[in-house]
Amino acid sequence: MDSAGTIFIIDDDRDVREALTSLFEAAGYLTDAYPDAETFLAAYERDRPGCLVLDMQMPGMGGLGLQKVLAERKDRRPIIFLTAHGTVPLTVRALKNGALDFLEKPAEGRALLDLVSKALQRDEERRREAAKHDLALRCCSTLTRREREILRLVVAGNSNKDIANQLGISHRTVELHRMRIMHKTGAQNVVELVNIALTAGLAPDPSPGNDTLT
Repeated sequence: MDSAGTIFIIDDDRDVREALTSLFEAAGYLTDAYPDAETFLAAYERDRPGCLVLDMQMPGMGGLGLQKVLAERKDRRPIIFLTAHGTVPLTVRALKNGALDFLEKPAEGRALLDLVSKALQRDEERRREAAKHDLALRCCSTLTRREREILRLVVAGNSNKDIANQLGISHRTVELHRMRIMHKTGAQNVVELVNIALTAGLAPDPSPGNDTLT
């Protein structure tokens, strides 16, 4: 097993659910199975890491309908579609809407395990990046208007002297602001500071009067 997380199995066929559960658990994965999309949504927990192994055609909402609902909820957990009635239009639609892959039943076990491993790794990477982005936003939100202005100029590659000239302040004042910026963001050096600013979405070229994080 390459990555932590739960495999959410959603299929109206009980035999399929049991077979998939046995396959994944034998490989060391955690599973959670549901007979339809509505039951899955009733127990919905967005913050649980993992991926979905989702039947395309089920009574009620169906796989594509659930994919749409999750997209509206900004849920980016990877989806692997399974179907006994695969068609090119359905495949294209599912993949264009962000599905990781699309397999026809009965799916070959090794291929499905490989896809699940890939899906869980992708979910882990996305969550790591999201956490990094949130932390950067929190750090930068503590900065004053002047500090954000100076940080944008630093990201744009300006020296302290350049910043002082552009803002009409002393070189020493710029140094003091940069010290406070480093302290508030927790950056240990300029490279870390620039990475934090870019992760937070600060534009490298500040617009006059723009005091918001983009």
